[in-house]
Amino acid sequence: MNGRLLAILGIVLAAVLGATSRPRDAAGLERNFVGSAQLDYLVVPTDDVARRMAFDGFTAELALKLAVDFSDHVSANVKMCYGCHGFELPMAFFDVRVADELNFRMGRFIPAFGDFPLRHDPANHRASDKPLPYDMGRMLRLREWGMSVLPAPYVDNGLEVNGVHWFGEDVQIDYAAYAVGGFKGGADATDLDFIQSRSGALYYVDNNSRPSLGGRLAMTANLTDRVAWTVGASGMRGTYDPGNELVYAILGADSTLRFDRLTLRGEYLVRRTEMARGGDPASRFRYGPGPDGTYDRHFLKDGFYVEAERPFGRSLELLARFDGMTRVGNVVSSSPLRDESAVLRYTLGANFLLDRALRLKVSGEFYDFSDFDDEVATHVGLAGSF
Repeated sequence: MNGRLLAILGIVLAAVLGATSRPRDAAGLERNFVGSAQLDYLVVPTDDVARRMAFDGFTAELALKLAVDFSDHVSANVKMCYGCHGFELPMAFFDVRVADELNFRMGRFIPAFGDFPLRHDPANHRASDKPLPYDMGRMLRLREWGMSVLPAPYVDNGLEVNGVHWFGEDVQIDYAAYAVGGFKGGADATDLDFIQSRSGALYYVDNNSRPSLGGRLAMTANLTDRVAWTVGASGMRGTYDPGNELVYAILGADSTLRFDRLTLRGEYLVRRTEMARGGDPASRFRYGPGPDGTYDRHFLKDGFYVEAERPFGRSLELLARFDGMTRVGNVVSSSPLRDESAVLRYTLGANFLLDRALRLKVSGEFYDFSDFDDEVATHVGLAGSF
């Protein structure tokens, strides 16, 4: 039995022991164990071999989290996940809270960026898959697009300073600033390599000895007893190649409006990525140099989503989502994309609450591609939390 499997079993055992212990033992420790799971089946009826476009068929996602409060100022969180990449440890950190406005987070965690990563576990959102700018493997034509703007969850090692401050009883300000290892890519890369960033075979360490910096600022206002509005802005910047030369920068804005039982959400993300020209850019890139005789070293990939969700009665929730992505800039010669490519997606879905902690997710999606045939996709999933 290898060390990785032993570590995974140890985490599960610790989680179970934490779940079955008393809320607070003689040492003053308070433990909380939670988990969520989803089994989803993706069908693409408009294509005979959907495997060419996406990870179709069954996909399972599992998340187990153990939180321990050692005192009023020190706590720790450990989380184990299972998905398309197998078992992973996306969370293992300490929080040292000086005050509500000042908390230090150290270890492996999800850096604060946008709204969706806060609820990326399958039991925390109503669709079977993620919005396009955050997608990690379920969108159609994912290989041609080279993944999304910021695949969620993005997990990294580093240090984060965060906090919250209330102005009266109705306005809350949240902030976070962090230094993390950052995304990775090869020495002669033309885009971020998300496999390198998540692969233990290449070590979970920074590949260029330079941290990536980022942060998020958000405000929540209780406009009335029934209306709450949250707006946020996020940013991240760093280099992703071993030579510390190729720069990426990601910006995002998000807004959530909760009106009684209706929730409206929207986010926009944009990433500017620097590419290596290589020794022979004429053969590497599809499009030639600009009027000045040089090859543009950057491309832009941006994406958005807007969605509405509302419960009806005790056993039905409806979801409507509109999302999309664009990519602007030169492409490698083997890419099927153009210098301006786009995809739009329209989603309608329903959640049927089978039990207090178990829901059946059903949705249909229509993809409108600029470079490929339009496609239809359907999801049927079962999600639960405990």
